[in-house]
Amino acid sequence: MSAVDPVKLMKQQVGKAAADRVQSGSIIGLGTGSTTAFAIQFLGDRIKSGELTDIKGIPTSFQASVLAKQYGIPLTTLDEVDRIHIGIDGADEVDPQKNLIKGGGAAHTREKVVDSLAEQFIVVVDQSKIVDKLGSTFPVPVEVLPMAIAPVMQALEKLGGKPELRIGVKKDGPVITDQGNMVLDVTFSDIPNPPELEKTINNIPGVLENGIFVGMTDIVLIGEIKDGNPIVREM
Repeated sequence: MSAVDPVKLMKQQVGKAAADRVQSGSIIGLGTGSTTAFAIQFLGDRIKSGELTDIKGIPTSFQASVLAKQYGIPLTTLDEVDRIHIGIDGADEVDPQKNLIKGGGAAHTREKVVDSLAEQFIVVVDQSKIVDKLGSTFPVPVEVLPMAIAPVMQALEKLGGKPELRIGVKKDGPVITDQGNMVLDVTFSDIPNPPELEKTINNIPGVLENGIFVGMTDIVLIGEIKDGNPIVREM
């Protein structure tokens, strides 16, 4: 048998580092994705052991909701709370200003709602997600009302983007979000001004939300492998 996969181990360490920052009495935004899944698991462990009490989670996706229930984290909704103390979520890209591209899992609309409300927003990633400039390795996901796909694609092309409809894996046809919409993945050769592009895309009629997250991140926890061992550093 081979040893434990170092990448998985690293994601676990980052997830644990984030879960360790949560205090009793917190309302937590529960993000989506493989690294955040480990954070949810470790939160569940801390609740089970009695170390964390009076915790409520607000999931950003169906996946986060299923995991939270599986690990015994009580859930609530935005209607029921007036604040979110801490949000933990992953990202597809992180630039030096801690701006993000998110939405590889098509949950970025709900993620943006929840993460923007968090008093402290922690991003958990591995080293491969750190970039010098947004858009270097990952397209910008844009959630679009199905009726507006054609005009939105035209508008995105005018902005210099190359939009592609995201097609499902093991499913014929497009990916449908938890809100019942479609996702365009838009490749830009350059994103000189992320805040400007985020606003411009969101002003296109028919666009619900895009995956550029500007000025929201407080802490980035980065997992990397040093000499074969996983370590977590903070940005």
